[in-house]
Amino acid sequence: MSAIDADHEKRRAAGTSVFAAVGLTGFKIVVGLSTGSLGILAEAAHSGLDLVAAFLTWMAVRISGKPPDRDHRYGHGKVENLSALAETALLLITCAWIVYGAVVRLIGHQIEIEVNLWSFAVMITSVVVDISRSRMLYRVAKKFNSQALEADALHFSTDIWSSSVVILGLISVKLSEWVAGWGGLRYADAVAAIVVAVIVAQVSIKLGIRTSAALLDTAPAGLEETISSAVSALPGVSNCHNVRLRYSGPQLFVDIHILVDGNQSLREAHALTEEIESAIQKLVPDADVTVHPEPL
Repeated sequence: MSAIDADHEKRRAAGTSVFAAVGLTGFKIVVGLSTGSLGILAEAAHSGLDLVAAFLTWMAVRISGKPPDRDHRYGHGKVENLSALAETALLLITCAWIVYGAVVRLIGHQIEIEVNLWSFAVMITSVVVDISRSRMLYRVAKKFNSQALEADALHFSTDIWSSSVVILGLISVKLSEWVAGWGGLRYADAVAAIVVAVIVAQVSIKLGIRTSAALLDTAPAGLEETISSAVSALPGVSNCHNVRLRYSGPQLFVDIHILVDGNQSLREAHALTEEIESAIQKLVPDADVTVHPEPL
């Protein structure tokens, strides 16, 4: 697949996520306000942040696909990492708002919720759409090693679990109306909202740690040793050292130094460096490799 086709597929995946987030957010807001369900409103806020995140992802994918230029010699891949970091911050803010609203409602005992057919319809629709979107995004993210699309897929997969928790809360509220002595279940909606916040916060923190590592050029664990061993085992290489790895979005850059026979011709040394590049690209496809040969 050409770079143009790959970029088009990534943009299409990000674009469909934006449209899905728009539909889910609007649906949840209408039903949440009409029924007074904090759980559904919490999910609406979550989907609203997903909309912002999906738009950021779409923009990041568009920008990161640009080739290197005079001011960005390593390309624009870091835009994807910045997008994922922004998504993390937005999600954590949402979590704080959800917990605050739920605690206020629990302390004040102001539980006035109308659970009806639309309450369940919007949440079941949300689960179905989220399953479809997350699977598609994960597939494209894995195919092109895109952190931005992976973060977007993570948002939608998180929504699956949080929406399921809200559905459970709505069922509990309905049971409190039908069964005498089960009045305490009317608080389940607010409790479900807190559970949603905890789930989202946990996923957001993990995403933030990974994104920060990418922005700080943290080398992938174990990859340096794997590359060093593979290169050192090649005929003509006496030593492999000073291996440096960094990701820029989905693109991995590898810089290595090797010790070789100083009496060989330039043509022979060049052929050896190409063999080394091929060996590394078998381990990490499409890696951008720079080899610095030094005379033994």
